[in-house]
Amino acid sequence: MAQGIGLTVFKNGDGKGKEVSQLVQEVRWSGRKDSPTRNIQVKFIDDDGFNHARSGIDIEEGWQGIFSWNGEELFRGIFMAQTQTEEKTGTFKAYDNGIYLSNNRDTFCYEAKRANEIFSDICTRFGIPTGEIAVCEYEIPDLTKPRTTAWDAIADALSMEYENTNTRYYVSSSKGLLSLRRRKENILQWVLEVGANISRYNYTRSIETVSTRIKLLSKEGVVLAEATDPDMEKKIGILQDVDTPDESLNSAQLTALAKSLLEEKRTPTRTLRLSDTLGLPDVISGVGVFIVIPHLGLNRTFYVDADDHIFTGNHHSMSLQLTYAADVKDNIQVNTYATDAAEETPSSGGGTGGGGGGNYVTFHGGAQYAGPYLTSAFGGNKRGGKARITATSPGTPHPYHLEGGMFNDLGGDCNVYGWVDEGTFS
Repeated sequence: MAQGIGLTVFKNGDGKGKEVSQLVQEVRWSGRKDSPTRNIQVKFIDDDGFNHARSGIDIEEGWQGIFSWNGEELFRGIFMAQTQTEEKTGTFKAYDNGIYLSNNRDTFCYEAKRANEIFSDICTRFGIPTGEIAVCEYEIPDLTKPRTTAWDAIADALSMEYENTNTRYYVSSSKGLLSLRRRKENILQWVLEVGANISRYNYTRSIETVSTRIKLLSKEGVVLAEATDPDMEKKIGILQDVDTPDESLNSAQLTALAKSLLEEKRTPTRTLRLSDTLGLPDVISGVGVFIVIPHLGLNRTFYVDADDHIFTGNHHSMSLQLTYAADVKDNIQVNTYATDAAEETPSSGGGTGGGGGGNYVTFHGGAQYAGPYLTSAFGGNKRGGKARITATSPGTPHPYHLEGGMFNDLGGDCNVYGWVDEGTFS
C-alpha cells in the first residue's frame, strides 16, 4: 500500500489519469456540517525547470482529481480555482460533487413529498449521481422555493424533517456519489483524549440562546401546545420561543413536538475546538466522536460541525469544531493513562482488558471498527503488536477501543486505532 499522499488528476471525460503526487507539497481537506460539499486545497510545485514539472491542471478545461491517503480514497472532485506565484508554486482548490447543489439555482415546488424524495428529484434534475439515500419519515405538505439554490431547498426540507421527527440528516459525497444519511446512525465514536491525541483545545459554554419555554402557535396566533422547564426558569428566568408547526398534526403530536423542541433549546450551547490533533481520516463533519478532557469534566460524545485536515509528506493532523451531542446516550468507559508506560503490565485473559494497570495489551491483528455498534470494518486488517486499551463499551459487538503502538509511546508498527472484538488481544 502506498504511504502518504496520493493524487491523480484527469480531464473530464478522459479515462486516463495522471499521477502528480510527487509535485504535492501539502493538501488541506475541509468541510462543515451546513455545507453539502467538501473541498481540498493542494499546494503544488509549479516549475517546469530542471528536474521539476507542472501539474498541467487548467480549471477552465474541467480537470478533476482523486486524493488518497495511505492508499485509501478520501476525496474526488472538480478543480474550480487556481493561484500561481513567482515562487513557482501553485495552489489549486477542488470541490466534490456537492458543489452542484450550491451552484445550481432554480424554482422548486413540491407537495406531499418527503425530504429524501426532494433530494432524489433535485439530484436527477442536475445530473448528480447518487449513492445511499436514507428514507425520511415526515411528508412535507408544501415546499415552494423560488429562484434559490438546490441546497437551500434540500436544507429547508431537512429542517422540516427535524422539526417534526427530531431526526437529523446530512449530505455527503464519496467516490463521486452524493448520499443522504441519518446523522445518528453515523456516529463513529472515535475516542479523542487529552494526553493521548488531543494537544490543544478551547471549550465555550453559553446560555445566550437558551429557551425555557416553547409555545406552538397556529397561523392565527392560537396556542396549540406548549412546554416549560420550571426548574431552569428558577435559575435564569423566563426565556420563551414560539414556533408555527404543521397544523395537520394531532394534539398528541403537537405536545410531543413542543417537548422535543424544548429539550433541544433548553440545552446551553457547548462548543469545543481542537487544534493540531492526531489526524484520523474518518473524523469529518457530520459524525460523532467521544471526547475525554478530565480537566473540564468532559467524558461524552460530540458532533463534528467543521473539520480541517492537513497532510504534509507522511504527517496528518486535524483541527475540529464540535458541538454537544444532546441526543446521544453514551455507553463508553474511558481508561486512565499511566504517566509511565513501563509501570504498567499487559492485561491477561485475551480480551478482558479493563482499567487500572491492565491497559497495555498485545493485539493479534485483524479487523477494527469505527464504533462499538457498527457492523462493517474499515481500513483493512491491522497489524498486530503492542497496543493500549483506551476505552470499553460493555455489551456491544466490539467492546474495546485499541490504540496501536504507532500512535503512542509503546512504539512498534501496530496500526490498530479503533474498536475490536473480544479475544483479539492478550
